[in-house]
Amino acid sequence: MYNYLPDPNTKEFLDAVLRLAHLAEYREGNNQRHLERVSKYCHLLGEGIDLPAQEVDVIAAASQLHDIGKISIPDRMLNKAENLNPDEWEIIKSHTTIGASLLHGTPSRIMQQGEIIALGHHERWNGSGYPKGHTEEDIPVSARIVAIADVFDALTTKRPYKDEISAEEAKALILDYRGELFDPKIVDIFEKRFSEIKRIREKIS
Repeated sequence: MYNYLPDPNTKEFLDAVLRLAHLAEYREGNNQRHLERVSKYCHLLGEGIDLPAQEVDVIAAASQLHDIGKISIPDRMLNKAENLNPDEWEIIKSHTTIGASLLHGTPSRIMQQGEIIALGHHERWNGSGYPKGHTEEDIPVSARIVAIADVFDALTTKRPYKDEISAEEAKALILDYRGELFDPKIVDIFEKRFSEIKRIREKIS
């Protein structure tokens, strides 16, 4: 019987949590760098909208748990090159609620924020997202930040089911959906700090 448990907000605990997060990415093409880039993008965006420094740090760390629910999705769907059928798409979408349930009920601030992000990072400003169809500021700010960071990185990364596009093309798409899919204030910061975001993309590749 072990009589030692790490404090739920220490680096030791965070390291254990993030290694679990990497399991989901490993199954989807061993794309651990995706988590690193998303975390750094989130840090820049959080700073840009003037969140408290400690909150920015928590969001950046917790962002790496955004897809933890994909650990429950069958490989044949995660890496399917063809379009998903409607039933498969519903299963893929369930990674948000599953991820939130996996992270629920913890004393760790990082895990608590991870639950919020896992559930909300596919919500969209105009209500067209999932799983709840929330709109605008009903979507937690951490989820709105991760939404932009995650989409940018997904667009610029090759996956079994899609080719990558350039950082500039991805930027143009995000700007096109300002105030429609994405929080306009955070998109403005994304545009303002794009040179820094692009450097992160080039460095962690």
